[in-house]
Amino acid sequence: MNSSSSTTTTDTLHSFMEASALLIDQYFLGWIFAFLFGFLLLLNFKRKREKNNSTEFGTDDSNGYYTPENIAGSTDVIIVGAGVAGSALAYTLAKDGRRVDVIERDLTEQDRIVGELLQPGGYLKLIELGLEDCVNEIDAQRVFGYALYMDGKNTRLSYPLEKFHSDVAGRSFHNGRFVQRMREKAASLPNVRMEQGTVTSLVEKKGIVKGVQYKTKDGQELSAFAPLTIVCDGCFSNLRRSLCNPKVEVPSCFVGLILENIDLPHINHGHVILADPSPILFYKISSTEIRCLVDVPGQKVPCISNGELANYLKTVVAPQVPKQLYNSFIAAVDKGNIRTMPNRSMPADPHPTPGALLLGDAFNMRHPLTGGGMTVALSDIVLIRDLLRPLRDLHDSSTLCKYLESFYTLRKPVASTINTLAGALYKVFCASPDKARQEMRNACFDYLSLGGICSQGPIALLSGLNPRPISLFLHFFAVAIYGVGRLLIPFPSPKRMWLGARLILGASGIIFPIIKSEGLRQMFFPATVPAYYRAPPIH
Repeated sequence: MNSSSSTTTTDTLHSFMEASALLIDQYFLGWIFAFLFGFLLLLNFKRKREKNNSTEFGTDDSNGYYTPENIAGSTDVIIVGAGVAGSALAYTLAKDGRRVDVIERDLTEQDRIVGELLQPGGYLKLIELGLEDCVNEIDAQRVFGYALYMDGKNTRLSYPLEKFHSDVAGRSFHNGRFVQRMREKAASLPNVRMEQGTVTSLVEKKGIVKGVQYKTKDGQELSAFAPLTIVCDGCFSNLRRSLCNPKVEVPSCFVGLILENIDLPHINHGHVILADPSPILFYKISSTEIRCLVDVPGQKVPCISNGELANYLKTVVAPQVPKQLYNSFIAAVDKGNIRTMPNRSMPADPHPTPGALLLGDAFNMRHPLTGGGMTVALSDIVLIRDLLRPLRDLHDSSTLCKYLESFYTLRKPVASTINTLAGALYKVFCASPDKARQEMRNACFDYLSLGGICSQGPIALLSGLNPRPISLFLHFFAVAIYGVGRLLIPFPSPKRMWLGARLILGASGIIFPIIKSEGLRQMFFPATVPAYYRAPPIH
């Protein structure tokens, strides 16, 4: 009885042990299968993530450029406008392998009185884009600096070009010839399609720009689509209101003339006459022609048809031009080919829009006194090119928009320096009945005449060779302090001290509103703006 019971207990225990061992084996096998399944799932997720990332960022080819591969659609970028900015951008993006459609309202050669002076800083950007040969074969003139005239005195200011190749200098030319050369260069690339047509609107879907609607030369209404549309249709843009908050000011107008078969007093230099009421510019645009631009304050100029403008030029302007140019100036007025154009100023104030970007004068304008517009545009294009190079696919509009917000911050130090200088110099150079403003104007002329860092620093800013906001700020107030010092020496009378205080207040009233409109933080402290870090480091 006891033996049978013992045997039964042993069998039961043995069965239990076998069942337990089987259960443990199954438990461990389950863990192993779960581990393998999780590992494979994680590996698959990682591969999918890498694949998704590869649709946004690609690897460069042997030349450092990305060439799109099998991306849906026939066009990568639509460019509205084929002026300086549009043509340069089309060539640059196409050279990087993008398929580009350019729509321009008029592809014939234009005759404009502005956009005829390219500063050395802009020429360096032209070299960087591979477009420097566009100033060849158009009778462009080399420019090495400025001659400044005021009250019978004159001083010469040379660009600081000692550290650069001998070819680096400013260039002056007929704007239409320059633009046509750039259009030809862009159109020579097989992945650029250039078409004449007027873009009437942007095509949007759920807040994302998908392309444009336009009318062809023969009046046919068509649509074009691309993942990115870049609007650079100039100062008269009818599309900018969709992409920014335009605050356009017209401080003055230019009256344009051409003087023929005469040389300027200072060869290969632009001439700026600090006249009353506002500056007069002279610079060569061909081997036989000198462009004269007479600034007329306000939004209206005297009437051309009744001879009022010609009379104004002869009686008010002509007595203030250098005597070597007087007879040619009168002859140009008598010839009657007088052109006018309003001078516009517009700070960059975009509202980032998925699928679209603004560029050039459609986006940002400054007074053309300093000839900085093309330098800003070409600098922006170099930046856009470098930002777009690592992008494999432009179709993720919201991600692309967030990524390209960094453009608006990264461009600020260069653009805002040139913009602020243009606005500040125009206000300082204009005549004024205010005694403090007169002292500021005189101090500016004399400060620049001192030579050394007093002339090289400001001219480096103006030329785009050293576009640093802090340098601009320091030089501007150095001029103001120099003016105050002249008032207080040798006897600081109460009247002179009060005039000096008004001079400082007047200088602050000129520059600080311009800095505010440009954006103090973006201009001086761009690294504190979150968008600054959205783009990869640019080498």
